[in-house]
Amino acid sequence: MPFSYDDFRLDDVRTYPLKSRASKARTEDFARPFASTASVGAFLDSLPNILAAADFKAVVRAIVDARRADAGVVWGLGAHVIKTGLGPVMIDLMERGFVSAIATNGAAVIHDFEIALVGATSEDVDESLGAGRFGMAEETGRLLNVAIADGVAAGLGIGQAVTRFFAGREPQFARHSILSAAARLRIPVTVHVAIGTDIIHMHPAASGAALGEGSLRDFRYFVSNVARLERGVYLNCGSAVLLPEVSLKAVALARNKGLALAGLTTVNLDFVRSYRPQTNVVSRPTAGSGRGYSLVGHHELLIPLLAAALVERDAAK
Repeated sequence: MPFSYDDFRLDDVRTYPLKSRASKARTEDFARPFASTASVGAFLDSLPNILAAADFKAVVRAIVDARRADAGVVWGLGAHVIKTGLGPVMIDLMERGFVSAIATNGAAVIHDFEIALVGATSEDVDESLGAGRFGMAEETGRLLNVAIADGVAAGLGIGQAVTRFFAGREPQFARHSILSAAARLRIPVTVHVAIGTDIIHMHPAASGAALGEGSLRDFRYFVSNVARLERGVYLNCGSAVLLPEVSLKAVALARNKGLALAGLTTVNLDFVRSYRPQTNVVSRPTAGSGRGYSLVGHHELLIPLLAAALVERDAAK
């Protein structure tokens, strides 16, 4: 039977006083105009305590608290962080004690290596692919593969092998290289690779045995680093698949050993919100025992802003 055209009566709709309602946006949480003489900390305080701005402030507090408590701050860095010129910013954080360990992928190592060696990286793939030149820089393929093979033969992981390579030399642009700084500051680096994904795998000097064995060693070192993050912080910056998968397995192994990782804070920082980082970094590891945050924005803007906030907040002890 079809319905008829009936006007819904509104004369007896119930209302309530506006002030009695629980509201999510309140004036005490609103932004404040930025003063020309204000500091980065004052700018941070001026942001609204709402949504992403509130999350950003919470991340700053978590990292500063973890550093002061020596609870650990582990950074997962994708290649985009390196090739957008953020090495000097990360190195400053390393020197200030905001980096307990670094996990990264093969592409990031390649970009950092080329920066250290010649002060430039990130070839034009569209220009070089058709000509058959893509990924064929001689020094990158030969030296990195030799460094990895020699290091793994000596019982090292890929991260240790490459940082040892830098420690034994003084590349012209080492001051811009995160791995060179890690070697100097003795900050552990783990490198997690998938065979065939990196340009050095195309080089005749590439050894699948060395890459596999070295990456497996680094995975186990990384698990040990994650297992120390009780009340610590893990940040995934610019890796959409590989590092989120690796970090989830690290959490699983730590919990398998009875380590609760209570109070763990996780942060995904990227210019898009993707399934694996949101699920494997932000949500699953912190469910019921910590807090996860997703900060969406370009690395070349967000990471320097985060670094400046950390430096100033830590100075205001």
